[in-house]
Amino acid sequence: MQMTESREIAAPRADVWNALTDPEVLKECVPGCQEMSGSPEDGLQATVVQKVGPVKATFKGVVTFSDIVEDESLTLRGEGKGGAAGFAKGGAKVTLADSQTGTLLSYEVDAKVGGKLAQLGSRIIDGFAKKMAEQFFTNFQQQVEGPEDTAEQDTSETEATESSDAPEKKKGWQRLNPLG
Repeated sequence: MQMTESREIAAPRADVWNALTDPEVLKECVPGCQEMSGSPEDGLQATVVQKVGPVKATFKGVVTFSDIVEDESLTLRGEGKGGAAGFAKGGAKVTLADSQTGTLLSYEVDAKVGGKLAQLGSRIIDGFAKKMAEQFFTNFQQQVEGPEDTAEQDTSETEATESSDAPEKKKGWQRLNPLG
């Protein structure tokens, strides 16, 4: 499965870059991520629990960073083994560019699976991989932009639906953000 998308993030390019290379931010963005440790220089170890169709598996794997051009682009590659369920591997080539509203983040994603997962068929796998990529980058955008943007758009809705956990997670990123 291959997919190319882009999205506007209302933050300076340097902030987007810092978040993209921060293991804590990435952990919050990866759907089903239970643990993540390591560094961009040495690679990250991750444990992710996912259900694809009828197959639920815990994947243990490694994420590596390559082709790094600071504040401009990088490639994230991941490979995980899910025991009897099989394996999943893929990557995302991410590029950043200045835009009128902040930063334009563009990405090209590719994903492959093997084992029982591969037996589910390409439509299920492709749909799942696309959903995971979209969910990751949506979570990433929310982590970088923080709660202020949604509060400014509709304060009454935010106050009505605000949970005690959500702001705490974003505060960690905001503490790192010199503008927030």
